[in-house]
Amino acid sequence: MGTFQIKGGFSLKGEIKPQGAKNETLQVLCAVLLTTEKLRIKNIPEIGDVECLMKILGYLGVIIKKNGIGDYTFQAKNINIEYLNTKKFREYGKSIRGSILIAGPLLTRFGKVCIPIPGGDRIGRRRIDVHLTGLKLLGSFISYHRDYQYFDLHTNNKRLIGKYILMEEASITGTANVIMAATLAKGKTIIYNAACEPYIQQLCKLLNKMGSKITGIGSNLIHITGVKELGGGTHTILPDMVEIGSWIGLAAITCSEIRIKNVSWYNLGIIPNIFRKMGIQLEKEKDDIYIPVQKYYQIKKLLNNTILTISDSPWPGLSPDLLSILTVVATQAKGSVLIHQKMFESRLFFVDKLIEMGAQIILCDPHRATVIGLNHESYLRGSILNSPDIRAGISLLIAALSAKGTSIIKNIDQIDRGYENIDQRLRILGAQIERMEIE
Repeated sequence: MGTFQIKGGFSLKGEIKPQGAKNETLQVLCAVLLTTEKLRIKNIPEIGDVECLMKILGYLGVIIKKNGIGDYTFQAKNINIEYLNTKKFREYGKSIRGSILIAGPLLTRFGKVCIPIPGGDRIGRRRIDVHLTGLKLLGSFISYHRDYQYFDLHTNNKRLIGKYILMEEASITGTANVIMAATLAKGKTIIYNAACEPYIQQLCKLLNKMGSKITGIGSNLIHITGVKELGGGTHTILPDMVEIGSWIGLAAITCSEIRIKNVSWYNLGIIPNIFRKMGIQLEKEKDDIYIPVQKYYQIKKLLNNTILTISDSPWPGLSPDLLSILTVVATQAKGSVLIHQKMFESRLFFVDKLIEMGAQIILCDPHRATVIGLNHESYLRGSILNSPDIRAGISLLIAALSAKGTSIIKNIDQIDRGYENIDQRLRILGAQIERMEIE
């Protein structure tokens, strides 16, 4: 088991390039299962969740060729669909949330698929109904095997049949799964209340390059006319917007000067403005974000002089993955903020660790926390911490880098699942962080 040992309380300085987007990568990797032709994908992050999914693809029979760092060519010509019935697949499938994304492509191409209940972060209930309901409406039959905890999906027809689908929630992975399934379905599929995040837009653009017929990209009303087969293509993954937010938060709370390179400003949505509401100065310089040294940052109040509330919502709202980072940033701001995590009832529980470090936080209920900023007048203290999930893990890491004294973070595999070589990249900026392996 790995740990990080961190000596905090020091300012950092330098340039950092964000990794490829984790969530987009998981979707696009599953899209390779839709075609027998070669698909080249660039800017793939070297992170735990991606490595796990690539192992699943390899065991399925996908030929994977590495062209360079983060640059791979995939070809799903001969797929061993029976691998899905093995214990090994069920173990891998249960370890990451993204494993469910193979369902749509394999079902629409082969007419059958088996999927375990997916794993991932333990941040509360994460429904998969939207996936199953969408695939059922397209013509699949679903049975659940309770002993092994996996779903069996199959169709009696050679192809799925396009339908009108009103999604109960704008699930990103659910939308991606149904879109991929519909590309090879017979007839037209309409998806209403679809997620429209940039990563969904990227998936749709790739599928159109491969020969699919998708319109309404960027909206919550997607039209898909099914085709009989898809071809290959080349695709470049966007920068990870959550990692970009992590670097902004790190710069602010450690009073550091950091330049984040090539962030794809157009695809960041309201993220820069949310950090500006926290009082953080950041500047757009070409396609970079430059954060100068700030000794203090003051949370802005609303126009009627009430406390600022920051909450998550579907795109173009704020990603829920950033709320953990914003909570940590708020601990050293001047002023107070209410963090409202609407989607997951367990994600804010990590604030107990921040309180132990000296933060002033009132956990109102599982979904809301009020943070009273210390304005760098009283610093967080080094502590022994445990990483419960990817986003809480990086947030605790940021807190440790700002804290006075030494911190130990355990269970760093959770951080490695979503952040590429994070300790090496932090050391380049001047952070005092060491990775230690404990048996």
